[in-house]
Order: sequence, then structure tokens, then C-alpha cells
Amino acid sequence: MTSWTPDILGAGWERTTFALGHDEEGPLVATLVRAPRAQLAHEVSPRPAVLYVHGFNDYFFQTHLAEQWLRHGYDFYALDLRKCGRSMRSWQTPHYCTDLLEYATELTRAARLIRGELGHPTLVVMGHSTGGLITSLWANSVRDERVVDALVLNSPFFDLNAPWFQRVVSARVLGAVAPVQPKRVVTHGLSAYSQRLHVSHGGRWDYDLRLKPPEGFPVRAGWLRAVRRAQAQLARGFAITAPILVCTAQASGPNRLDNPHLDQQDTVLDIRQISDVAHRLGPHVTGVRIPGGIHDLSLSAERPRELFFETIFGWLSTNVLV
Repeated sequence: MTSWTPDILGAGWERTTFALGHDEEGPLVATLVRAPRAQLAHEVSPRPAVLYVHGFNDYFFQTHLAEQWLRHGYDFYALDLRKCGRSMRSWQTPHYCTDLLEYATELTRAARLIRGELGHPTLVVMGHSTGGLITSLWANSVRDERVVDALVLNSPFFDLNAPWFQRVVSARVLGAVAPVQPKRVVTHGLSAYSQRLHVSHGGRWDYDLRLKPPEGFPVRAGWLRAVRRAQAQLARGFAITAPILVCTAQASGPNRLDNPHLDQQDTVLDIRQISDVAHRLGPHVTGVRIPGGIHDLSLSAERPRELFFETIFGWLSTNVLV
């Protein structure tokens, strides 16, 4: 049986750690977190479950998101991927990988635990930003095994938010640099979006700034090359058979503190690029734009956040049998 220990989120929250072997930096782990509701065993039959996967420069802290899933009859789990959040170790390069399918190991371990040992008959996977790209890539790789019953994607990172010429040039530069200097920093700097989220800068949300710093973690050549390769695979087309919900903000804007709509737009990604690619995930894709939403729609202002949740659970009620 899996051993669970108390989590940093407080009363009732628990976590377990997956050992993932070693890479060139040393031992690797991933961390699965579960909400308090998942510990109750008096139900006649197991409830459906959701597995949440964070994005770059992120980890799971959104307890209000978990509460929504619990309220709608789902047990809630979240995965901090290797070298991210709770799984980050002092000897590691944060959020670094050279192939997004590396994460398939912990995603599959988590899914097997949730569906096998814990007995949940239905598994919905929810991914935000880079987590949306990672979970899509993984769901496509395991589609014949029927591991995932539905995908819910929150502003997935399906393309670079940059002009066509810059994207092409960056791909060529990465092709030359990443093989010889994979950990070379290609971009690093303060994100107005990340800074504005936190209560210390007037935002609504409190979280550990060591795990999600306002200045972000450096973007390195090997990681960005891995992202661009996954995005290129998606552009050629996936064949995910499970139903997929892709939610984005209604508008995009500049990621600057002087943007008067910083709290009402996706200032990280271009929502039109996401919409242009989303249909390539598979045959059953629903796209919805949330007015007033931001990059992480679950961290939007109250009304767009409510609309986001209404969209998710309305869609699930007609697309997933539980």
C-alpha cells in the first residue's frame, strides 16, 4: 500500500513521493498530492477522480480549485512533476528536461495508483499551460490504453507567443545551441503576470515564492527545444480519442505592469494560437473562451473564475459518464 504523509497545504492534505531513478544531476522524484476528501472511505462506490498538472514556474497550491472538484463529486489529486515544486531538490536545475515525454513516467505512475490501488473508475486529467501541453502529449501516447477519460486544458502552451519569423528563427537557433549547451539560459526576467498574482504585490493569491518566484525560473535551451518539439508534434496532429475541453481567456495582451487589462487578459500566451491548434488534439475537442480570464483561469477575478468552473462542470456533465 502507498504511504501518505502530511502536505504543506495543511489540515487533511497528504502527499506521496514517487522515486524515478537518476539523471545526470542525481536522484529524481515526483510528488502526488491529494485533497482531504480523498481520504474518506465510507462511500459505497469509489468516486471519479481528477489529476491536476501545473505549468512552468508553478506547483499545485490552488486549494479553491480542488474544492470545486470535490463539490462536484470528484476526488482531487495533483502532481508536482520532477524538478518542480515539492519535487525540486537543491542539486537540480528547476523545471528542466530535454523531452516532455520524460514526464510520462510519473503521469503513468499517478494514473495507475489512482485507477488501480485507489480504485477510481474514471480519471479526468487537467493541465495548465505547459502542463496542458505535457498532459496532451502523454494522453496521445497512452490513448490505446484508455487511461484518460477526459482532458480539461487551462490555457495550454500550444505555441510560442511570438511572431512567425521569431518562432522560426528561434527553432533554428535552438537546433544549433541546445545540443551543445542545453542548460544555456535563453530568457529570464520579471513577469508582470506572475508578480501581480501574489498578495505581496496586491494580488489575490498566497503561495510559496520559493516554488513559484515572481521573476520565474530561467528558460533554458534544452527545455525550450523540448517544448518546441512537442508543439511541432501537435501541429502535425494527435489522435486522442477522449473528449477534450480547451479553455482560454477571451483576450491576450502585453505582459507588462503598465497594461491596464493585466488582470483581464492572458498576458503569457496568444489565445488565437491556442485556438488554431486545439482541433489537432483529436476528434472531440470543445473550445471555450472565458471573458475577463487571465492565463491561469482558476486565478482570475471572481466572475470569470466562476464562469470557468461552470464551463468545466457543465461540459463534464454531458461528456463524461461517471
